[in-house]
Amino acid sequence: MADILKLAKTVDDAAKDARAIPQLSAKEKITVEEGYAIQSAAFSRRLARGETQVGIKMGFTSRAKMIQMGIDDMIWGRLSDGMLVEDGDEIDIKNYVHPRAEPEIAFLLGAPLPYACTAAEAMAAVDAVAPAIEIIDSRYKNFKFSLADVVADNSSSSGYVVGSWSSPGPDLSNLGMILEINGRPTQIGSSAAILGHPARSLAAAARIAAAAGEPLQEGWIIMAGGATAAEALRPGITVRNSVQELGFAGFSVKG
Repeated sequence: MADILKLAKTVDDAAKDARAIPQLSAKEKITVEEGYAIQSAAFSRRLARGETQVGIKMGFTSRAKMIQMGIDDMIWGRLSDGMLVEDGDEIDIKNYVHPRAEPEIAFLLGAPLPYACTAAEAMAAVDAVAPAIEIIDSRYKNFKFSLADVVADNSSSSGYVVGSWSSPGPDLSNLGMILEINGRPTQIGSSAAILGHPARSLAAAARIAAAAGEPLQEGWIIMAGGATAAEALRPGITVRNSVQELGFAGFSVKG
């Protein structure tokens, strides 16, 4: 059996110190369930340092990505207030290992979702939606990892940027999304790439979180998952995700 606390310290230290480490599975076999136990223990270390959990992120919300990884369900990670990058702010690339940006949609819950539910039920609990960007950053050398490895590493979640919140009134099923680097479109997609409708990702988040004994809470932010491939970050660039009808979110990279 894996030494959960020891491995949690390994991944947490790697994230905190922005240091690449070998895959955990290179030294010992770990299951996906153990990966989530490591993730939980590592996140607890963040909480012990004074951070607060403010939501969760969903990963592998593309059917093609699930098939590629040989899985039949999404993965998830935890979000803390310490991971928030304010819209329009600047990050220092020295604080990351292999940072990349994914264009997403974020949900703000106005009510808890403590059980498995339909997409319609999930949307009824939403107070607001916003354009968002997730900063993913695998701490593993060469950005290579197994499924259990990535889960242990908080499903590669490192930071998130949220634009202005707005009413969840617009139809979210097929909104155009453009990820720009220095004003130039580099990824063009649609919210439909997120499980066909981002609300399905929210419903999946409710199901998965409830099953893990950590039900979604009122006031939490849920990142629905990437709508396109991620773009590698480098010093001196500005990143922006523009979402039809919702607006945009962005940040710059110090360099």
